[in-house]
Amino acid sequence: MEIFGQTLSLGHVIFLLLALGLALSFEFVNGFHDTANAVATVIYTHTMKPWVAVVWSGLWNLTGVLTSAGTVAFGVIALLPVELVIHVGSAAGFAMVFSLLISAIIWNVGTWYFGLPASSSHTLIGSIMGVGLANAMLSGGHSFGEGVNWDKAIDTGKALLLSPIVGFVFSALLLLTLKALVKRKDLYEAPEKDAPPPLWIRILLILTCTGVSFAHGSNDGQKGQGLIMLILIGILPATFALDMGIDSKSIQDLSSTTQTISFQMDKHSPGAAMGAGPIAEQYLSDYLKPGAKMTTDTFAAIGTECREVSAALGTHQNLNELANDQRSKLRNDLFLVSGSLTKAVKTNAITDPDEKKAAGDLSKHMDKFTKFIPSWVKVLVALALGLGTMIGWKRIVVTVGEKIGKSHLSYGQGASAELVAAMTIMAADRYGLPVSTTHILSSGIAGTMAANRSGLQMETLRNIAMAWVLTLPVCMFLGGAIFAFTLNVVFHAIGIK
Repeated sequence: MEIFGQTLSLGHVIFLLLALGLALSFEFVNGFHDTANAVATVIYTHTMKPWVAVVWSGLWNLTGVLTSAGTVAFGVIALLPVELVIHVGSAAGFAMVFSLLISAIIWNVGTWYFGLPASSSHTLIGSIMGVGLANAMLSGGHSFGEGVNWDKAIDTGKALLLSPIVGFVFSALLLLTLKALVKRKDLYEAPEKDAPPPLWIRILLILTCTGVSFAHGSNDGQKGQGLIMLILIGILPATFALDMGIDSKSIQDLSSTTQTISFQMDKHSPGAAMGAGPIAEQYLSDYLKPGAKMTTDTFAAIGTECREVSAALGTHQNLNELANDQRSKLRNDLFLVSGSLTKAVKTNAITDPDEKKAAGDLSKHMDKFTKFIPSWVKVLVALALGLGTMIGWKRIVVTVGEKIGKSHLSYGQGASAELVAAMTIMAADRYGLPVSTTHILSSGIAGTMAANRSGLQMETLRNIAMAWVLTLPVCMFLGGAIFAFTLNVVFHAIGIK
């Protein structure tokens, strides 16, 4: 059967559909949690009818997804074990993707069932860490913890930890500022039963809902996109390993630049002999693991891989001129060299200012070839998010509106929390950091309740905090256990290697 220009067996077609179905199911369930928060205030305050709010939010989620740069998507991929990313078409690579998605879906559905605003970002990252640890243990010869990109995990953890604090503090401050500047009693009252608020308040709440929806699409929607791209690269590498739309000038520029950089790398490795192909790849794969240091052999490997990239591109004017296996090989070379140069610059393994700039520019140039997301993938993810919101919004809306504070949510509180949430998510998106819409918004609501002296329902806050604390270890365990079971039992039984 031919799909996207490649001939696949029936087994691979089933595998592709199953994997894509799981990835879209993850985003569908994500809609239960995170997108539901975007519509919570407009539905709870009767500003918009539920179906109108969901459709409106879905459209702005779609806009956010379509205009996203992909930095968060590939930031999530950077957490994955290097050897599984470059060999995503192997049994271990497929087991990784299935394990991430299944464990994340299990936890998200469980917390949604109990009406707890849980974080899909937190869930996915816990699953990634569990798979990384399990892969290192099963591979043999690896120390515990080697399978996780701890530097990236720490950066992500800081974002997940600090963003709810930002939501709490700044939402409280914004509400107090609003009270000092806008002397409208109706803005600070809880909604009357089935009665819509005054027109000006409705406009305000629709605008803040729009902002959160757009920001959520631009950040959360990218996580599923990154996983879908891994699936497509693993099963359809000839079509999706590289951005086939790259123009001829970029191709020739990369060919010449990699040749130049190779000479610079050779100066850092005088006399070092480096075998091409798998040998150089292994050196760079090892260098990208946590704690690895730059050596003369690593410099030699970068130089060797750069020459291979330059030779592969040659005088080609179009990537379609490359054979299928050449595209897969080129993608891996670009991924390894780009990551190694970025790490070398970040850790000051390269100290000369001109060399640093050249290495950084080359890394960005290489990323354009491998870090891309087709528009149809973005549309599918946005639709999955919107459909999930339509099905599962009610439980989270009730929690946000009635169970965080001792008094019901007022118009001003909802607007303050949503405005801060939108701005915080957009800032995280700028730096490629995955954050939780759920935690930022629910913390923002709690902050407005504290600022308003409305009182907080400690049982609900304890449950949310417990879900936050348990998410990481539970998803690490689920991800690791499902990975080991899938790889050693399921795939072994059906003969996938």
